[in-house]
Amino acid sequence: MKRLISALGLALLAPLALAQGCPEKNVMYWQAFPPGGESDLSARHQQMVLHRKCPAVETIIQYKAGAGGGLMWSQMNQLPADGLNVVGVNLPHIVFQPIQGDVQYKTADVTPVFWFHFTPDILVVPEQSPIKNFQDFIKTAKASPGKLSLGGSGQFSANHAAHERLDAAFGIKTLYVPFKGTGDMTTSVLGGQVDGAMTYTPFAIGNKTRVRPLAVAMEKRHPLMPDVPTFKELGVDWVDGAYRGIGVPKSTKPEARKRLSDLWRALNNDAEMKELAAKNGFELVNVGLEEMDGFMASKTKLYTEGAARMGLGKK
Repeated sequence: MKRLISALGLALLAPLALAQGCPEKNVMYWQAFPPGGESDLSARHQQMVLHRKCPAVETIIQYKAGAGGGLMWSQMNQLPADGLNVVGVNLPHIVFQPIQGDVQYKTADVTPVFWFHFTPDILVVPEQSPIKNFQDFIKTAKASPGKLSLGGSGQFSANHAAHERLDAAFGIKTLYVPFKGTGDMTTSVLGGQVDGAMTYTPFAIGNKTRVRPLAVAMEKRHPLMPDVPTFKELGVDWVDGAYRGIGVPKSTKPEARKRLSDLWRALNNDAEMKELAAKNGFELVNVGLEEMDGFMASKTKLYTEGAARMGLGKK
């Protein structure tokens, strides 16, 4: 009986604890990529779940796309540091871009407070493509070096890095075509203006009747795409993709950073969010302020080494 009372007490306290963690006013959620891509989709999921948890709060999604996300990230420290302005941030983009030197920010200028998911790399072609599998892709690429074109989201981004890795790993030469974001890329891929894309799992899942996935960068095959081999199965130790999270202006106070970090962790642990992530191809991670320094140090080292292999910064 005591256990039942205790459980009921915790259940009653949960909404109160959550309400105490709700923002006092509406949240401005700034996106560095155009509508229609993975960042936008995940923001829409968070917008929906946050409103259910905090009915008095609206999440207002704003877009400032350009320079593969670099436009927004170069201006994020100009936003009000009020704990109500949050910015979508991406890895490895915020490491690669400053190394290349074509943006007006440094990695240290970006202040992430929570990383919420990971999207694995995946190679796809349009459904109407004569390329039926990965072996066909390699055969076609080797027969006509530099002819096959692959779209991707952004210059010096995770998609760009994956494209370079693909060419190097399999001894081929293909053309990378950068778009402002996955949303902008979609029409060109589906319409056959490019031969395929080095993209992320949500794109393949969201367009499952219109694109043909050829290989995915995961430890094991994706449960929603059981017929698609992993790069590991194809002989390359490749498990990678992009991380997405939220950041704040650098002058945001520590207590406001903590509130946002804890709130986004609560969103990530919500049953509805887990279901949305699973059916859309997002792999949830929970990296908050407590884990942030170690995570960023590890990833910055990893991606700096990757940037050197790509030849970034050598103009």
